[in-house]
Amino acid sequence: MKTARIIVAALLIAGGVATFHAAQAQQMMKGIERTDLIKNDISVSGHEAVQVRVDIAPGVLAIKHSHPGEEIAYVLEGSLEYQLEGRAPVTLQAGQALFIPAGVAHSAKNVGSETASELATYIVKKGAPLLVPVK
Repeated sequence: MKTARIIVAALLIAGGVATFHAAQAQQMMKGIERTDLIKNDISVSGHEAVQVRVDIAPGVLAIKHSHPGEEIAYVLEGSLEYQLEGRAPVTLQAGQALFIPAGVAHSAKNVGSETASELATYIVKKGAPLLVPVK
């Protein structure tokens, strides 16, 4: 009985921490809206494909982060400046794409005057958090 109470307490604490981190990440991403489109297993064992639409308000900078796999960012609308760790910034317009290697810290900023949108396609480790904030 005592073991069961400890397990329940640990699960409640873990759930609270996860909720806190999700709320914190959401707060850091003000001005950014993510729409999950598809998430599906792929033929590479332990990996999945995830595709999302990301809308970024004018002047908003997405926090520096990384992913547990590769990302292909395709700009649907507007102008986005990407800063990949160790590289010069690159600005993409609608119709242009960028490959971001697994684990590379990066950020994106809407440098235009309208909302910018990207289609982000990830090939990532299944079960890992899709976005990992980097300091």
